[in-house]
Amino acid sequence: MSNPLKKLASQTAIYGLTTIIGRLMTWFLVPIYIGAAKFSTDQYGIITEMYSYVAFLVVFLTYGMETAYFRYSTQKDESKQKVYTTIIYSLLATSFIFISVAFLFNQSIADWLKYPNNKEFVTWFAIIVGLDAVSSIPMARLRAENKATKFVIVNFANIIVFVGLNLFFLAYCRPMHASGKTNWIIDTFYNPNIGVGYVFISNLIASIIKFVLLLPEMIYAKYGFELSLLKKMFIYALPLLIFGLAGIVNETIDRIMLKRMLFDVLGEKETLSQIGIYGACYKVSIIITLFIQAFRYAAEPFFFAQEKEVNAKENYSKVMTYFVIVCATIFLGVMLFIDVVKYFIPNEAFWEGLHVVPILMFANISLGIYYNQSIWYKLSGKTKYGAYIGIFGALITIALNYVWIPVYGYVGSAWATLICYFSMMLLSFILSRKHYPIKYDLPKIFLYLTISFGFYLISSYIDLTSGFLKYSVHSLLLIAFAAIIYLIERPKKVVI
Repeated sequence: MSNPLKKLASQTAIYGLTTIIGRLMTWFLVPIYIGAAKFSTDQYGIITEMYSYVAFLVVFLTYGMETAYFRYSTQKDESKQKVYTTIIYSLLATSFIFISVAFLFNQSIADWLKYPNNKEFVTWFAIIVGLDAVSSIPMARLRAENKATKFVIVNFANIIVFVGLNLFFLAYCRPMHASGKTNWIIDTFYNPNIGVGYVFISNLIASIIKFVLLLPEMIYAKYGFELSLLKKMFIYALPLLIFGLAGIVNETIDRIMLKRMLFDVLGEKETLSQIGIYGACYKVSIIITLFIQAFRYAAEPFFFAQEKEVNAKENYSKVMTYFVIVCATIFLGVMLFIDVVKYFIPNEAFWEGLHVVPILMFANISLGIYYNQSIWYKLSGKTKYGAYIGIFGALITIALNYVWIPVYGYVGSAWATLICYFSMMLLSFILSRKHYPIKYDLPKIFLYLTISFGFYLISSYIDLTSGFLKYSVHSLLLIAFAAIIYLIERPKKVVI
């Protein structure tokens, strides 16, 4: 039998590859937006705010059915195909209703969003969210059936189209038009009045292409819709939906609340500037999120598949330790070389927010650990606890943002994010000890995180004027951290 941990690593590499590359490519669009396209802090704030709503709506429109598919497609008394088609028909229906409502009330929604002159944003995003919600299930099926080739093709097609169109409109057309060097291509396809809207148009076209590529997976699906099966899956998924919505509240509500709470005080331009600065600095911390996302793609099916193995809990514990090692290493690497990393945002107007990066990175580490722990309530069928924990975190997020945003602005939002995710992680651990105990190696986990943060603090207190000397010392600190991990984790020799 093959080593299950090696299998997880290979699946993380396969399914996480497109995720990492895709997120990296969209991540590298940030310097395009800020550098080549020269979006100001307030213009980038529009992008940050609108995608905060998108994240919420995608979770709402998938309503936990991705996890429900993994769960019920592995049950002996259910047909995989029947589970799949039932979910597809359900998502098609709800997405169609959502898009129709958005079309009918686009102006009212735009007024509420405080973009009265951009009702087209509502229409575009309604289609994007609806198509992405439906597409999530065929993509989940490709993962579950280990159809890595098609999964990679579809994901890369979506990524390449989105990034390519962004580069065309914003790295080519916009600078050329601004310099007065126009041609028939620019005159035909580019309208300077659309501005940041080209980011959204690129996303719309990419989502349509992804949906079209997945159509064969939906059109040729056998069996039909079974209401009784959908009810069972919905009951299972409802707590996950609540948890998912609460999770998105934790992840994005700060940017929405910044707009709502500061708009009348600071005005539109300054408020959007604050959101833009915070959003750009949040992107710096996304390096850890990239790893977490790639890990989750492979980990969820792996955890379910390992459930019946004798040493399942031991494997879950090892996975957690290795996960923390990677996260701690990423944190230390970014913070030791933040003076270089900051040039990822090629506009000094955004750098005033860099002090929130370590806060956000530790927040994301806490979230990643929580994701690992969350398997206890999914495997035990006690998904309601996921909802409870998510609601608990959402209440903390909303309360702390409400109190701190008027005083500290986006800095208060960053601290609220850390406290929220740490509290969720702690509560989940306490509950898991009772309902599905897994013996995690807590001393190692605490040690690695402490050393990583300690080395960062040491580097911040060493004032070195020479750039070469500074980076040499920081490199030695990173090497020392890696050496400590090796000494602790290296295979022990067996004496016969």
